[in-house]
Amino acid sequence: MTLQPFNIGGLSRQTSVNIETIRYYEKIGLLPPPARTQGGFRQYEDRHLQRLRFIRRGRDLGFSIDSIRALLALAERPDSPCEGADQMVALHLDEVERKIADLTLLRDELRRMKNCCGQVVAECQIIGSLTASAPP
Repeated sequence: MTLQPFNIGGLSRQTSVNIETIRYYEKIGLLPPPARTQGGFRQYEDRHLQRLRFIRRGRDLGFSIDSIRALLALAERPDSPCEGADQMVALHLDEVERKIADLTLLRDELRRMKNCCGQVVAECQIIGSLTASAPP
C-alpha cells in the first residue's frame, strides 16, 4: 500500500497505461478524479491504482469501455449475485469466437493467395484474387 500520493507519471509507470489514456479515463468518469496539489498536479492513491489495473486488465481482455463500466459497478457491490458478470463474459466470448472464425477464414484466403506463380502482373494470382468477386 502506498503511503504517499503519487503523480500521473507514477500511476502510468505502475500500470503501463499511457498518461493521455489515464486523463481520458478520468474525463469519461471511468477513473475518479484525484485530489490536486495547490499547483494543480494530480495526486493519485492506491484506490486509483487498483481501479486502473482493473480497467487495464479488462481492456487487455477486449472488453469495451461500457462493459468495463458495468463490471466496475458490479465490483462495487460485492454481495450482489455475479450473474451479470457471467452474462457479459458469455457475450464477449461469443464475439471473440466469431472473430476467431473470421480471422481463420482470412488466414486461409491469404495463404491461398500467397506465393504468386505469375511472372508478370497479368498472371499474378494475388491481383486476380483481389479483383475477383468475394466468395458467397
